[in-house]
Amino acid sequence: MTAPRRILVTRPAHDAQPWVQALREQGLNAVALPLMAIGPRAAPAVQQALAAARDATLVPGHYRAVMFVSGNAAQYFFKPDSPKALSHQALIAPETRAWTPGPGTASALLSLGMPASQIDGPAPDAAQFESETLWQQVHTQIRPGDRVLIVRGDSPATSGNPSAPAPPATSGAGRDWLATRLREAGAEVEFVAVYERQLPRWSSEQAHLAQQAAVDGSLWLFSSSEAVANLQQLLPNQDWHQGRALATHERIASKASSAGFGLVLQSRPELHAVVASIESVP
Repeated sequence: MTAPRRILVTRPAHDAQPWVQALREQGLNAVALPLMAIGPRAAPAVQQALAAARDATLVPGHYRAVMFVSGNAAQYFFKPDSPKALSHQALIAPETRAWTPGPGTASALLSLGMPASQIDGPAPDAAQFESETLWQQVHTQIRPGDRVLIVRGDSPATSGNPSAPAPPATSGAGRDWLATRLREAGAEVEFVAVYERQLPRWSSEQAHLAQQAAVDGSLWLFSSSEAVANLQQLLPNQDWHQGRALATHERIASKASSAGFGLVLQSRPELHAVVASIESVP
């Protein structure tokens, strides 16, 4: 089979480029077309909540674990240029576990100086990188009365409230599920939102590319349900029945199908699995 003429990588710009490069190294025509923008939450109340959460993670025994929902969560929670990071001081209390939904987030923590021995997450060959798979690995750590902090992002709809319990369903269903399991196990769950997800500002060239890719056989690579939702907002009148999508989770695939994509495939989120799925597109 012949690979699609073009692969659109829809991750935020800084996350998209490594994927574009990796796919091009596999001989694929990959192009970045971000469907999400990432930025800090700068409101004073938000920064106060973040500072308090950072301080609490350093207190021995305060948290059983800190769950970072993504590499962005890790980057925005810790300041890579802070004196603590530069001097290689402990990022969190040594007995506190750092939970991740997948190897990408683990790599971000490692790059910030988190010891590998302190990080828990799905195995590299796991079927999915998600909260459900993480829970299988860490549920035995939790005892009644434990505290767990979930470090996440927000969408504009919830960004006005620094203590909002969870992000919108398109982006936080797994975190809601994990929080429910933790509470069922007797743990207290806290959230801190450290970055904000927004609609990207497309250039006229990017908008034209998206319209072409809806009908020309390009393959949209979706790694979040919110990216699909943002695409619908950016092109509200677009007919997607000729569109082709590859999703890295069943929830994302369902969102793409409901958006009207005529062909929706699903793949594990690992690079080689994505490449194999791309090359199998009819």
